[in-house]
Amino acid sequence: MTISRLFLLPVTFSLFSCSSDPKEIPPVTKDFCSSIHRNDSLSLSGELEPLAALMKDKTGVYVLEDGGGSMIARAWLSEYAEKTIDIQYFIFSTDNVGLIACDYLVRAADRGVKVRILVDDIMVEAGTHDILTMDSHENISIKIYNPGVNVGKNIGEKVKAFAGDFIKANQRMHNKTFIVDGKVLITGGRNVADEYFDYDHEYNFRDRDVLLLGRAASQVETSFEDFWNSALSVDVTALVKEEGAGLKDPRRFDRLHQYACNPENFWPQVRERIAKLNDSFRSIRESGELVWTDSVTFISDVPGKIVEDGGMRHSITTDSLIELVKSAEKSIDIQSPYLVMTEVGMVLFQVAAMKGVEVRILTNSLASTDNLEAFSGYQRDREEMLKLGIRIFEFKPDAKVRYDIMTGALQKKLDYAPIFGLHAKSMVIDGKITVIGTFNLDPRSAYLNTECITVIRSEKIAASVLKGMEEEFKPENSWETTTTFNPDSEAGMQKRVKAFKRRVVPKEIL
Repeated sequence: MTISRLFLLPVTFSLFSCSSDPKEIPPVTKDFCSSIHRNDSLSLSGELEPLAALMKDKTGVYVLEDGGGSMIARAWLSEYAEKTIDIQYFIFSTDNVGLIACDYLVRAADRGVKVRILVDDIMVEAGTHDILTMDSHENISIKIYNPGVNVGKNIGEKVKAFAGDFIKANQRMHNKTFIVDGKVLITGGRNVADEYFDYDHEYNFRDRDVLLLGRAASQVETSFEDFWNSALSVDVTALVKEEGAGLKDPRRFDRLHQYACNPENFWPQVRERIAKLNDSFRSIRESGELVWTDSVTFISDVPGKIVEDGGMRHSITTDSLIELVKSAEKSIDIQSPYLVMTEVGMVLFQVAAMKGVEVRILTNSLASTDNLEAFSGYQRDREEMLKLGIRIFEFKPDAKVRYDIMTGALQKKLDYAPIFGLHAKSMVIDGKITVIGTFNLDPRSAYLNTECITVIRSEKIAASVLKGMEEEFKPENSWETTTTFNPDSEAGMQKRVKAFKRRVVPKEIL
C-alpha cells in the first residue's frame, strides 16, 4: 500500500485521529485461554541446533507465498523466541491479526523476551492508550519513525506538518522486517494487518515474504539497529502521555489475551497449524525445501533514505535495482502492485528491451487495485511502456489462484471468495537471481520511502518464485494489456471516474 492518497486529500487525516479512550476490546466474559498451552518442551534454539554448522557461513531460504503460512510462521517464532524479537513495519494495525500479534508479543515479553517495535508514524491507527499500554511492559519498547504528522497530533497540526515541509512529511519508512533471536527473520511485502494474511472477508493482498536463517540475519539486524538508533526514531513516550494508574494495572493485558484466545477471533484450525509448525519445519528442513546458499544479500536504505556521495545523492535500494536490471541478459519478470515509471526507469527498460531482454510485469488492474492515485499514474505511462516492448499483465480481482493462496480457515468460514489485489514486490532475472522486498516500481519507492530488498542468487529459489509468477500470468489470473486492449472497463464506472480524477496528481509524488 502506498500513502499518496493519505496526504493528498485533507479529509483523510481523520483516519489518523487518536482517541483519548482505550480501544474497545470486548470485556472478558469467558476464560477462553484456559485450554491454550504452549509446548514447553520445544525451543527455537533446539529446533535450529541441527542447522548450526550451516547457519555460520550460509543462509537458509524459504519463500512464504501464502498469507496464512506467513502469519503462522511469525506466530510460531514469537511463541518460541528466547531472547529478542525486533520488528520494523510501515503498517502495524490493531485489527484482528494485529491484536493477535500483540498478544503473542506480550506473552513473549512475559517470558523475558526483549521486544522492540519500530513503526512508521503516518499509518499508526492505534489510540494513545493502546500504544502506551504495550510500551508499559518492562520488556517491550516502541519507537515511532519520523514523527510529527500523526501520533500525538490533531488534524490542524497534521495539515501544518505537510504544508510546512512536504518532503520531510512524506519521507516514510517502508521497511518490513521481523527478526527473532538474531538468527531467524522474515522480510518481504507484508505489513501486519488482516488483508496481508488473507484474513479479511472482503479484500486481501496477494503478497510474498521470505524466511531467512543464518548469515543474512546479521545484515538485517545491523539495518534494524541503524533505524532503531537513528534520531528519526523517537520513543513513543516522548510523543504522547497518559495520566492515571491504568498503565500500572497488572491485569491490563487480560482483555487482549481473552480476545486472542477467543475461537471467534483466532480460529482453532489456525492454532492447530501453529502447534504443528515444528513438525512442518522439520519436514521442510529434511526435504531440501529449505535452500542453503552463500549468495544472499539484504539491502536497505538508510534512515532518511538519501545518502551523499561525492556531491551526488543516492538511494541504496534504487541504485542496487538499477544495476540488477542492467545485468539481465535474457529475461526480467516482475511483480509490482504499483507501476508508475520514472524517466530513469523508462530508459532502463528501453535499453534492456533493445538488448533482447524479455521484460514481463504483472501489476494491478483498475478492478483489483487499492490505490487509484498510483493507478492513474500507471494509466499515463501504460502505452509508452508497451511501445518499448514491455509485456504488461494486470491482476484480476477474482483470479483463480486466490483459492490456492487463501487461508484454508477463511475458505471454510465463508461461502464466497474475497477480492484479491496484488501486493508482492518481486523480480526474477534470467531465471537465476530473485529479489523479494518492499520496493514498488514508483517514484515514492525510488526517491522518498526507505525500502529494503533481499537478493537471492539461487536457481532453485528463482525457479520456485518464477513458477508462481507463471501461474499468475495465465489468463485465468490476469489480463495481458496491449496497445489495443486494456481491462479498465472491467472496473465499475464509479471507480473509473475516480481514477480519471486522480490524474491531476503529479506522478512524481505517487
